[in-house]
Amino acid sequence: MLAVLAVLAVVVVVLPGLVVDRDLAGARITAAERLGAVNSVRTTLLQAAGGAVLLFGAYATWRQVRVSQEGLNATREGHITDRFSRAVDQLGSEKLDVRIGALYALWRIADHSPHDREAVISIMAAFLRTHSPWPPQGQDSPAADTAINSVPPLETRAADAQVALTGLGVLCQKRQPDWLNVSYTDLRRADCDGLWLHNINFDGACLEAASIYQVNLTKASLIAANMRHVELGTSILHQSRCIEADMRGARMVRADLGDADFSDADLREANLRKARGHGTKFAGADLRLADLRGTDLTGADLTRAKLEGALASDLTTWPTGFDIQAAGVVMVEDPGAEPSILIPAAAIARNVPPLHSA
Repeated sequence: MLAVLAVLAVVVVVLPGLVVDRDLAGARITAAERLGAVNSVRTTLLQAAGGAVLLFGAYATWRQVRVSQEGLNATREGHITDRFSRAVDQLGSEKLDVRIGALYALWRIADHSPHDREAVISIMAAFLRTHSPWPPQGQDSPAADTAINSVPPLETRAADAQVALTGLGVLCQKRQPDWLNVSYTDLRRADCDGLWLHNINFDGACLEAASIYQVNLTKASLIAANMRHVELGTSILHQSRCIEADMRGARMVRADLGDADFSDADLREANLRKARGHGTKFAGADLRLADLRGTDLTGADLTRAKLEGALASDLTTWPTGFDIQAAGVVMVEDPGAEPSILIPAAAIARNVPPLHSA
């Protein structure tokens, strides 16, 4: 402090006279003129010193704020880490409500910490694979051969699995497209309405009678999945892979099936009315008794496809040169515009009709 005062005294008292004498270079002026010149220099130096003090004060304040912010961030990261670790530990609890609370805690962490979002998504996917496997394991889950009308909705029989699935479908909307493995999971009568499930691997999963209304399944993989009676109305399956999937009785009204691959899939009695199947691959698919009224099949690959008894109307568009009579397609009247239905709340609880092709 004394050193600062000494420097300030030199600047204010001594330096102005030296500067004036140097500039005069021996020229003669009156004492009053010299005093005025010295005061002018002193004023300039004081202003410069004041500005330097202000700049130093601003820098010191900024530095203090920066250090405080870094401390707050470190504290926040520590809290997030503690919450993250505690939530992961709680996922192994035997109590259902504790597991559900842990999943919601992870979901909240992913919302507030983009850095942890991918980890949370991976944990939720792993939770589904281990807690809801297909074929089912343990006595708490209905057996694999249980009639679907006797299987309760997923949110009733495994509420934690439904929360994990919903969390994935919400968080995936904010992530970069990447592969996520949820294969061989028991998702019978799951509620997926309105979720974002693009680039997800559902290979070998059981989604029988699940409600997947208005869902984004772009580039999803559903190879050999059980999707009987699934509700896919207005969903997007663009470039998805449904090879060898069992989709008997599935409802895909007004769905976007563009460039999807249904090779060797079982689509008997499926409802594809007004679906957009432009460029879709149905090579070797079984479409017998399917409803294709108003379906856009422009550029679709129907090589070896079975279409005996499939319904079509004058609004159905076919690949160039396709012979519908030779294929055994039945032409009937078009039902007209499909109504804009709301998400059916009871879709996962309704009884599905028996399949004639079972």
